[in-house]
Amino acid sequence: MNGILQNLLKLQGLEFGDQPDKHKAEVAELRATIPQPILAHYERLRARGKKGIALVRNQVCGGCHMGVPLGTIATLIKDQDIQLCGSCGRYLCLPEPTDGAVVDHMAVPKLVVTKPRKRKALATAG
Repeated sequence: MNGILQNLLKLQGLEFGDQPDKHKAEVAELRATIPQPILAHYERLRARGKKGIALVRNQVCGGCHMGVPLGTIATLIKDQDIQLCGSCGRYLCLPEPTDGAVVDHMAVPKLVVTKPRKRKALATAG
């Protein structure tokens, strides 16, 4: 499954790149490796001017910036099935780890919450 998504991501990069006409042979080769139903859904999004695949980073869809459920991320990590974003309909893909770095997709981003300081009551001289 991951190979299909990687090919779709490469296809999107070529089609939305600076010179899409330059890579026609490579685009045709990538389209031949992607199953027709997936390619048809990708084309529907592309016809509306949207990208068809988005990366998931910090439990957030890179296309619509909405949160992605942990179950969907777990399915992507296990490479069991192809998943769609429940909000924007794009295919979801996890970024490839670079330079041997360990990527924890299930880690919840830490939010730093600071409480406002309470002001001491001003003593009135009386």
